[in-house]
Amino acid sequence: MIETVISIGLPVREKLVIKKNRLQPEKLQNRPKRIAIVTGIHGDELEGQFVCYEVTRRIRENIDKLNGIVDIYPCLNPLGMDAVYRNVPKTEIDMNRMFPGNTEGPMIEKVASAIVADIAGSDMCVDLHSSDTFIREVPQVRLSEVWADHLLPYAKLMNVNMIWKNATKTVDESTLGYSLNMLGTPTIVVEMGIGNHIDQSNGMQLADGIFRLMNHLGIWKDEPQQGVEPLVSSDGEIEFIRADESGVFLPCIEYNCEVKTGDKIGDIINPLSGEIIKSYYASVCGLVFSLREYPMVYAGSLLARIIKNDRR
Repeated sequence: MIETVISIGLPVREKLVIKKNRLQPEKLQNRPKRIAIVTGIHGDELEGQFVCYEVTRRIRENIDKLNGIVDIYPCLNPLGMDAVYRNVPKTEIDMNRMFPGNTEGPMIEKVASAIVADIAGSDMCVDLHSSDTFIREVPQVRLSEVWADHLLPYAKLMNVNMIWKNATKTVDESTLGYSLNMLGTPTIVVEMGIGNHIDQSNGMQLADGIFRLMNHLGIWKDEPQQGVEPLVSSDGEIEFIRADESGVFLPCIEYNCEVKTGDKIGDIINPLSGEIIKSYYASVCGLVFSLREYPMVYAGSLLARIIKNDRR
């Protein structure tokens, strides 16, 4: 059932409308479990679109296995998605820095408040994100250290390659995930892929993970599938490789690959002189879970991130 979460008038007789699709069996048990699948907070994050489609498709084709409520929110920033723009157009507002919102505030704060109110009370929320257009990411869960111990068992069901327990800006206090967790709605933040792109293999992997989670919660009645055993790390167990010089970065590895100490990551080259400015090497053994996709770099630009792998 398609429902409107909020509708706000815009200039020239247009409207900003955010919708959700509520999937539920014909007969619900008393106090049914509810899960929210959320994506599209940033207009260039498209990976979640396929996940929403795939989860909805599977449920519709096997509705007899549904034992609770699944709310699908495919696009929380429709203006950004329509304009192929990460933030809210014209305002330059990062919507994921506006939560929990304010019912008496400006338009985007009202929208944020309505979203939080609609999701709050769910037994679980999965907040799906893509990377930006510069860095490609393996499917991963990012947890705030505040709730990491509580959420880790659920995160391990998500069929992701790694779980990053951190306190970085990805779990900032003004994000949707942080705000919902503060309100007592357990929320897992997922990041994968690259901006303005859909990798269907990522989507299938995450959809499988969502069904494993729903099965665990009692919302989906099916034999649980085997999933990926994720690497689990905190900030101190991750190597950041950043550019020291400006130039063009040419990686010599693929993302989602294992490297050893001393393995070459790539070169920064000077197209004008035809020289290699600097070569970069791994200083740890582990999984390359983030890799530069956009070639132009400047001093300080992120080239790669490696999570130490003690299972090797």
